[in-house]
Formats: sequence, C-alpha cells, structure tokens
Amino acid sequence: MRRNKDFTVFWLGQALSVLGGSVSMLALPLLVLHATGSLVQMGLVTVVSIGAGVFAGYVVDRLDRRRLMIVCDLVRAVLFGAVPLVWWVAGPQIWLLYVLTALAAVLRTLFDVAYVTAIPHLVRTQDLTAANGRLMGTFALGSLLGPVVAGFLTAGVGADWALALDGATFLVSAASLVRVRFTARPAGDEPDKDKAGSGAGAGAGVFREMFVVGFRFLWSHPLLRPLTVGLTVLTFVTMGATDLLIYRVRHDLGRDAATLGYVIAVSGAGSVAAALSAGRLRRLLGFGTCWLASVAMIAVGVTVTGVSRSVPVIAALAAVFMFGITLGGICSMTLRQEVTPDHLLGRVTSAFWTVHNASGPVGAAVLTLLAARHGVPAVSLAGGALCLLVLGGALLTPLRGSRAGAGAPGPAAPDQEPAAGPSARA
Repeated sequence: MRRNKDFTVFWLGQALSVLGGSVSMLALPLLVLHATGSLVQMGLVTVVSIGAGVFAGYVVDRLDRRRLMIVCDLVRAVLFGAVPLVWWVAGPQIWLLYVLTALAAVLRTLFDVAYVTAIPHLVRTQDLTAANGRLMGTFALGSLLGPVVAGFLTAGVGADWALALDGATFLVSAASLVRVRFTARPAGDEPDKDKAGSGAGAGAGVFREMFVVGFRFLWSHPLLRPLTVGLTVLTFVTMGATDLLIYRVRHDLGRDAATLGYVIAVSGAGSVAAALSAGRLRRLLGFGTCWLASVAMIAVGVTVTGVSRSVPVIAALAAVFMFGITLGGICSMTLRQEVTPDHLLGRVTSAFWTVHNASGPVGAAVLTLLAARHGVPAVSLAGGALCLLVLGGALLTPLRGSRAGAGAPGPAAPDQEPAAGPSARA
C-alpha cells in the first residue's frame, strides 16, 4: 500500500474532496435559508434524485469508470463554482439551487458507485480491506471536520463562496484521477453492450439490466444473500439509534449541546479507529468473525447508550457502536468487491445500496415514534435484541465460517501487484 503511488495520489485527492463535500452539506441549506427564508423548499428537489441509485449501476457497468468519475467531478465543479458568480451578477437565484441540488445528487450517486467498482483496479485483492478502511477513515474524518470548516467559511465569506470551495475540491479530485492508472478489466469480463437488442425488446432488456441483474446476483450468492438481509435489518435499527442517542442526552439527561457534541466527537473516534484497524482485523480473523463481531458491538452500543445515565459511559459505547458499524461496512463492501464479477459490480453495488438503505428512514420513524410513547430505554433494549437476532440468524448461515469469498466467483481484480497501482474511490 505504501509503495502504491497511484492509490496514494487518489486517496489524497479524495480526502480533500470529502472535506469539500462535507462543507457543502451545511453551506447549501444555509444558502437556501438565506435566499428563500424557508428550508421546506429543499424538499422540492429531493424527489428528483429518487431512483438514481439503481440506474447508476447500469451506467457504471457500461462506461469507462475512470472517465465517468472525471466527468462527474468536472460537472460538479462547474455547478458549485457557478453559484457565487450568478449571485454576484444577478443576485440570489433559487432555481439555480434546485438545479444544482438535483444534478449534484445524481452525479454523486454515479461517482460513488463507480468509486466502489474502481477500487479493485487500484490495489491488490489482499489489500482491498486496508484500502477501503483508509478511504472510509478519511470520509469519517472529513465528515467531522467539514461542518466546522463550513461554519467558519459561511461566517467569513458567505455560503455561496463556501460552495465554490467545494467546487474547487472536485477539480482536485478530477486532477488526481487523471494522474492515476487503473488495471484493465479481466479478459472476457467486458459487458455486452448490444445484448439488449432493439425496439420493444430493447426497452425490456434495458429495464432488466438496470433493475433485475444486480438483485438476482445478490439473492443467488450464498454469502451476499444473508449479508444483505442482515444489514437491511441492522439499518432499520442503526439509523434511528442516532436520534435516540441525541434525545437521550438532551432530553432524558438534560445535558447541553456542548455535552452532546463531546459524545458525538468520541463516537467519531470509534469510526476512525475501525477504519484504521479493519485491514489487520480482516487478515487475522477473516470476514465472518469480523462481521459477526461488528453486529455484536452494534447490539451492545444500541442497548447501553439507551439505558445508561452516565455520559462518559454513553460516549464510550457510542464509540463502540460506531466502531462496529464502520468495521461491518468496510468488510461487507470488500466482500462484494471480492466475489462479484467486474462487469456486474456496479449493478450489484446499486442493488445492495437500494435494498439495504430503504429500511433506514422507516426504522428511524418507527423507533422515534416508539421512543416518544414508551421511552428511549425500552426502545433501545428492543433494538439491541433485534440486533442479537440478526447475529443469531447469521450464525446459522455460511457467514459464520467465511474467511473471505470462498467458493464464490473470482475477484474483480487479479491478485498480482498492479503495474503502478491503478485508482478508485470507495
């Protein structure tokens, strides 16, 4: 990894891009509030990005992934960079924020799917976990620092110029992608671009390629099927767990916002620690043990943060919770990269994200509603018990003894050292 210059260039370019993206997550709502006086209008552009996840995998599998990522970066740089110029020439234009938000959501989805599929073409198969861990650690750190930087920039130069800074980071990302090399697709693993046919049959073929192929591969694979089911249930619990933590500290315990910030910061340290140690843990313990241990940590974290009245204990277990989520996420992403044929990896990634993320908003709504009626401790105990059920169910599947992707289709990238270390994003 240290000798892989292409990965290092890519990693550093993406680190700055992640920081810029975290800045825009705060700066854009502030700019909308300034321009319209109401954040409700942001809901109008959310619908535009629905469905982009599944369609992105189809596009990624049929185009050159490196070029696609570069184009996504350059277009986003233009979009974000145009905001302060339009504001300066014509004053606040809310329509531009609608267009920017909608297009940026689609471009981000395309980039992120391509990013995952490109990593196997950047590092050796045995280095995938370490590479994913390093990239996810960078994301965690950037997500912590981004809102702080956004606050200072917005106060100093305005939210429009904060968005322009994000646009500049996309230029850096594009430049880093230009400088790195990817390994070629494995022989015979190119997608058949003409197989959809023509006429009415073509439409049906495209629909099948977009929406069916990835789901079918997930369901037919002996490891990915139980993994997808387990993670879907876990997401139902974990997305709402953050809201429960905030409510517990602020409402039940009556602590101030500074104390809550301390708890969140400590939990973020758990995520960074998992990202840094995931590669070593996966090598020593194998996939199955790492993933099962991550579920156990999530179960303990959800339970204790909801029932304890000690802020230091809550902070420590929040860190355990985030360690488990991050370790499990890195291991599951690496497994998909290892066992999925390269020409399917985009569609499989999109299908996995669509299924696994769909339960999150529902879970958050259900858990918070139940917590309002029955209290956070009761709901946290129930959430922890549900996580333990996932753990028990996983012990009855091939996940229990899996060290990697044994018996599954070969990894997307060859095992030998890449020529100079090709590139990707995770």
